[in-house]
Amino acid sequence: MHVVVDKDRLLARVRRIAGQVGAIERQLLGEADCSETLQLVASVRGAVGSLMEELIEQHMRDHVARAGLTDEQRQAAAEEMLALIRRYGK
Repeated sequence: MHVVVDKDRLLARVRRIAGQVGAIERQLLGEADCSETLQLVASVRGAVGSLMEELIEQHMRDHVARAGLTDEQRQAAAEEMLALIRRYGK
């Protein structure tokens, strides 16, 4: 079982990201300046990257570095994280 630390704060971040994505959609539907739209996209990318980093850190602490885990549990969690990082890096 995975328990998300500070779930309300993370959900607030996700909702801000959703608002930023909505702003991009409005820009594309309207007559928005290209540079403004690109700036919004860059902001979303940064926000998603920061969220991803925080979730990776939490996963590593809870499922790899936590005392009491078996070697098999650590290995499985590490492999899962490596697969996610590879996918994220593409």
